[in-house]
Amino acid sequence: MSEESVSLRPIAEDDLSAIEELVNDPQALGEFQWYGWRDPQRFRRRWQESGLLEDGQWVLAVVVDGGFGGFVAANRSGVRPAAPYWSIGVQLLPQVRGRGIGTRAQRLLVDYLFAHSPVMRLEADTEAGNLAEQRVLEKLGFTREGVQRAVTFRDGEWRDIVRYGLLRTDPRPWGGSDGSGRGESSDRP
Repeated sequence: MSEESVSLRPIAEDDLSAIEELVNDPQALGEFQWYGWRDPQRFRRRWQESGLLEDGQWVLAVVVDGGFGGFVAANRSGVRPAAPYWSIGVQLLPQVRGRGIGTRAQRLLVDYLFAHSPVMRLEADTEAGNLAEQRVLEKLGFTREGVQRAVTFRDGEWRDIVRYGLLRTDPRPWGGSDGSGRGESSDRP
């Protein structure tokens, strides 16, 4: 794992150009994230309306050694109105991948969500072929809950996803299993 400083913060206006480039560049997004061309201005419009911190959908910048390194996102979902949960994900710039930064950023997001929302459950899913992200989620204490067949359409094919869950009461390898957001690392959102 890298020694770089990793933290989370709200998206700043200066981050928007990098986000727009990232989400519209098939090479930069990588094998498991490209779903075709989409409105490049969608993040900018949402940022102007809410700073990307809408009720039920949060996007935070991943800061690596003081610079923008990508973003984490959390979308509130739930099958019952009285039992919402957050579904999380991460998208990093190509130059910061492969050094443990995504793991650290998602760990910070987990701590933040349990500290600042009363949800019991977090979810994450990834394509069945994305073994690296599956290892990250398991390292974070998420439990593999199963495979959902033909859930996402990418690159001309229907693909299976692997669903992971983490409860507020589950132990987390870095501490903070009480949901306080106080882990053992000095990284802070």
